[in-house]
Amino acid sequence: MNAWPKGQVPTPSLYGSEGELVLLRITVEPKLLEDLLDALAHLDFPVNPELSHQPARVVVEFPAYETKIQEVRRLLKVYRFDPGALQTGSPLALATGA
Repeated sequence: MNAWPKGQVPTPSLYGSEGELVLLRITVEPKLLEDLLDALAHLDFPVNPELSHQPARVVVEFPAYETKIQEVRRLLKVYRFDPGALQTGSPLALATGA
């Protein structure tokens, strides 16, 4: 027996006092990676980024609570990165392949 409506698969999530835990992803040119990491160091929460090197770009991913998304966008703008480059997703959906 399935408790979910037909065709609807639940997406696992984690919640804390600051909302849902999400995965933040920023893609930059390799020459801008050091500048991005320096900028992320100025956030008011710890960031432990995972780097994925791909042709002509580097993907930087790290978990954060949803209440921090606007802070990250603001920081990107202050450090002259495109705030639109920030993508969000579910870290558990990626881990489980959902």
